[in-house]
Amino acid sequence: MLLRHSHTSPYVRKVTVLLHETGLFDQIDIETVDGWSEPESLIADNPLSMVPTLVLDDGQSLFDSPVICEYLDRCHVARRMIPPTGEMHWRVLRDQALADGILDSAVLIFMELHRRPETLRWDWWLELKRRAIQRALDGCERNIAELLDRVDLGAISIAVALGYLDLRGAIGEWRATCPALAEWYEVFRQRPSMVATAPPG
Repeated sequence: MLLRHSHTSPYVRKVTVLLHETGLFDQIDIETVDGWSEPESLIADNPLSMVPTLVLDDGQSLFDSPVICEYLDRCHVARRMIPPTGEMHWRVLRDQALADGILDSAVLIFMELHRRPETLRWDWWLELKRRAIQRALDGCERNIAELLDRVDLGAISIAVALGYLDLRGAIGEWRATCPALAEWYEVFRQRPSMVATAPPG
């Protein structure tokens, strides 16, 4: 299999953390691409020209990160990162969705601040997205007991989202209002899978 990859994409990082945690990383070829430049090799596998894109051995391709993670979680013999049944199945998927929502908002903030001309920036939009992120973090803080001692796709997704907030500074310093979440993250980010996939910068 081939994973089309970007070093700073948090959606890619979620996939690569899962690959490390499940022992699949060495079985996947990695190709770094710039989706913004719309390379033909990426478009051939994903008309959206977005990463991550996973090309299977039969030439079929999968995208986006939740789909790729679910597929990969069925390709290993270790403990499943998405519990197949029960309450935890839905909790893990909910946490992944919450984390992806944080990432979606953070990416939009980054684009607004760094890709749009300053005279065209929409402050109302920026604050809307910042409030959404803060509410999500506050929810994680209140429910921190649900995250403790977990290593699954939900926990991975939340940790990756927090790492991206640190990388891009979408809402500034978040730890002061979420001390329990910050403490959990400081432990989780030391996992070898998180260290190995840390973005540059």
